[in-house]
Amino acid sequence: MRLGFIGGGTMAEAMVAGLLKRKAVEAGDVTVSDVVKARRDHLRKVYGVGVVADNRKAAAGADLVVLAVKPQQLPEVAESLRGSLGPDQAVLSIVAGVATQTIASGLGHDSVVRAMPNTPGQLGVGITAWTATPHVDEKQRDAVRTVLSALGVEVYVADEKLLDVATALSGSGPAYVFLFIEALIDAAVYLGMPRELAQQLAVQTVSGSGTMVSETGEHPAVLRDRVTSPGGTTAEGLLALEEGGFRATVMSAVLAAHEKAIELGEESRK
Repeated sequence: MRLGFIGGGTMAEAMVAGLLKRKAVEAGDVTVSDVVKARRDHLRKVYGVGVVADNRKAAAGADLVVLAVKPQQLPEVAESLRGSLGPDQAVLSIVAGVATQTIASGLGHDSVVRAMPNTPGQLGVGITAWTATPHVDEKQRDAVRTVLSALGVEVYVADEKLLDVATALSGSGPAYVFLFIEALIDAAVYLGMPRELAQQLAVQTVSGSGTMVSETGEHPAVLRDRVTSPGGTTAEGLLALEEGGFRATVMSAVLAAHEKAIELGEESRK
């Protein structure tokens, strides 16, 4: 499988690193285009992949062309590739908020996959929701699964509208979790705990809790009840969270991010 990356930023680098680590591709089968010479030099030096400044050269001969640019850059990038993609090539877009129809129209190419990875994918522990147009055949879908698996878990979604929800939940979600961890640490430091110890306890608590939900299959509310003794410390802490509007605030954050994802998609169609 030959891959052409349009854009050599953080997520593209994470995908390249994961694929090479899993030996899913060889470095010689990967070409990355980026306008910044420093990025090209870095990717060539660290991973041994091919690097170019021209998008068409990166896409030429690739089985899968990965669009890894910012939404604002997509119209220019699409124009640079328009008319150059062959019928056997598929396009995988990780551009936030931009619909497959918009991408297909901009490229003049119908075989388009849209995916929403998240930053833990840089360590191979992320999750990516993705969808595809009917023109993407099963062989191409298998290639997409291979690429996205390099970032962690991949989940196919038939309804493209859910990709905007995934953007707000799993795409933006790590930032919400990081903020929560930061708040836990700061509270413990305020109470007199050394910051290093507070961070260790907070990080493992959040990580372990997520693993517990995943491996037990229990509803989070059931697990929360098991931790909460009547009249105990946890019950007191949960009361403070509810009084502070914690649940509603988290929901509002996801809703706001969802609205922004839709807005980005609309802007890309102008």
